Amino acid sequence: MSTTTTSGSTIDLSRPAIPFSREVRVELRKMFDTRGGLWLFIITGGLLLLAMVLTLLVLALNDDVTITASGFSQIMTIPLSILLPVFAILSVSSEWSQRTHLTTFSLQPHRGRVIGAKFAAVTLLALGTLVLAAVFGALGNVLYGMLTDHDVVWNLTGKELLWTVVLQLAFFWMAFAFAMLLLNTPAAVASFYVVALILPLVAYPILMALFGWARDLLPWLDFNYAATPLIAGEDVMGNSVDVGALEYLRFAFTFCLWVVVPGVLGYLRVQRTEVK
Repeated sequence: MSTTTTSGSTIDLSRPAIPFSREVRVELRKMFDTRGGLWLFIITGGLLLLAMVLTLLVLALNDDVTITASGFSQIMTIPLSILLPVFAILSVSSEWSQRTHLTTFSLQPHRGRVIGAKFAAVTLLALGTLVLAAVFGALGNVLYGMLTDHDVVWNLTGKELLWTVVLQLAFFWMAFAFAMLLLNTPAAVASFYVVALILPLVAYPILMALFGWARDLLPWLDFNYAATPLIAGEDVMGNSVDVGALEYLRFAFTFCLWVVVPGVLGYLRVQRTEVK
């Protein structure tokens, strides 16, 4: 029997390898096997429906307010950005908090394959929820035309759709990277929401209103600030921007800052952390 040793585990090389697709399916199932994971997904779906209903109610009661498919898409992605990245965090950190990593790494000693399967599962979940949000958004736009006297406007461009997908994936991957780096659910959740939600909504607008240097610095630190010129052709202050290499460089730097760097460090930590 041929064997080798890696990360403190003995691997039987004569045993057939577990198909990667099966590992991805297992990781997807593990996200919903727990009561908390299942309810989190149900709540997110409920929030999508609630956002659509409330938007239609406001539009029906106020004839001066109009909306387009682009506006619906922006509204539908809010619940996804707020709640669903927690799945990406739990897919990694719960293994350590519940000590199920003992079983996981015994069944699959190649930790890189385990992380790869979790990453693929998180990406598939993000894409699937975006499809769900698109369905709700399209349905809301159709109902808007039926409930009001306004014409239905399908103005969601391919560029807007592409960057919506890129931003959602970036937030999911950032949550995943934080989970690998910290290996602690409360710390990863808190860090993610501070960086992705609290600072952009509370601190950054104040800094940009008070200090000129913040308007130049913050697009290098926040996904939404960096992506706004690429999507809308204007910055977050509403000023027109001629999109060039600098704007793409800003987004690439932000992606490296919050996804690549913590992701690489987190991957190395998972590879070297003792299983106990």
